[in-house]
Amino acid sequence: MSIQEREVSELGPDERVAFFERDAGVESVRSDVRDIVERVREEGDVAVREFTEQFDDVSVGNLEITDQCERAYDDLDDELLEAIDTAAANVREFHEAQLPEDWRESFDDGRELGRRFRPIDRVGVYVPGGSAAYPSSAIMGIVPAVVAGVDHVSVVTPPAEQISPVTLAAIHAAGADAVYSVGGAQGIAALAYGTESVTRVQKIVGPGNRWVTAAKAEVRGDVAIDFLAGPSEVVVIADDTAEPQFVASELIAQAEHDANASVVAITDDETTAEAITEALERQADEREREETIRSALSNDASGVLLARSMSEAILFTEEYAPEHLSIIADDDEELLKRIDSAGSVFLGPHTPVAAGDYASGTNHVLPTNGGARVTGGLSVETFVRSTTVQRLSETGLENLEKTITTLATAEGLEGHAESVRMRFDHE
Repeated sequence: MSIQEREVSELGPDERVAFFERDAGVESVRSDVRDIVERVREEGDVAVREFTEQFDDVSVGNLEITDQCERAYDDLDDELLEAIDTAAANVREFHEAQLPEDWRESFDDGRELGRRFRPIDRVGVYVPGGSAAYPSSAIMGIVPAVVAGVDHVSVVTPPAEQISPVTLAAIHAAGADAVYSVGGAQGIAALAYGTESVTRVQKIVGPGNRWVTAAKAEVRGDVAIDFLAGPSEVVVIADDTAEPQFVASELIAQAEHDANASVVAITDDETTAEAITEALERQADEREREETIRSALSNDASGVLLARSMSEAILFTEEYAPEHLSIIADDDEELLKRIDSAGSVFLGPHTPVAAGDYASGTNHVLPTNGGARVTGGLSVETFVRSTTVQRLSETGLENLEKTITTLATAEGLEGHAESVRMRFDHE
């Protein structure tokens, strides 16, 4: 499995499709997921327990484990506890700055207009887990909802013989109201439709595998979701001032997530491109997850790309719309001004993507598969809805009467026009 080094200008149609038409890979499980969702919807806890035993090889008694999270937090090692609390505090601080304020403005022509913001009542957060530990995902999903003022935050996380106490502690630190030991498509279905144990929610957020993603696609419409996330992605734009080993480390970090991860370094300097490729080979040899890393590095949507200019590198990146974008270049701020589509941007040689993954404060739940062209990552705004408010004085309505009645008549909606006219018909 070799690392692919290519020139952007020489990419063929199939290669461009691989880079720019990535998907979450859910179609292969969509039919099975549909059956799981329907059974959970109809049978509730019975189906949840059956699928949990089938897929997780765990027999679950009481699905709710909220108390376990509190105990895990109380029992956690001091060093881990400090790391969780610091990360949660930084994420909380960043998201508090996003809280929207209600506003109302009066205009001279008699109009008074405004917006007000209210949190969603009930939200579900999917926290990946099982035998693995993802405390960072717990923090990223729960904290913004709590900051937004969501009344009830439910969490589902896959069961295991021993669920990671670090994940459980992070769930408690982040402020979840109820936690359930159920994962996969059945966990998403339980949140979407409710069961005897699991509270039904209005919106589901959080990353997961293709079964989770397919389930979110299946329930969308009956419940709101954040977005359909696929495998991890990163694009690193580097110039001749970039340290090749830093660039390589960014690709390695995302590649170790998943063999299907998409990782790209793009530079306009041939010497830098060659040095990055060499650094990738060295670093891959040194990592415990070498097999996964090399699989990701060699897939069709990964590689080290040589651009003829920084302008070509920017055009490629904009079309790619990466989940993570790292810019390690002398004029990073100027390059950033020319890029609109990226989930999260990391500027400079001392800003690894891992900082945003864990502790800088920004959210790591981000759109993949080109989703950054139309949406952003998880934020406070994800958990609030807005209402417009208006008041017209008599003069204000009089000023608008002709405009409203003319347009209403043009649309053939006589009642709309008359609802205005009658207010001035004193007879």
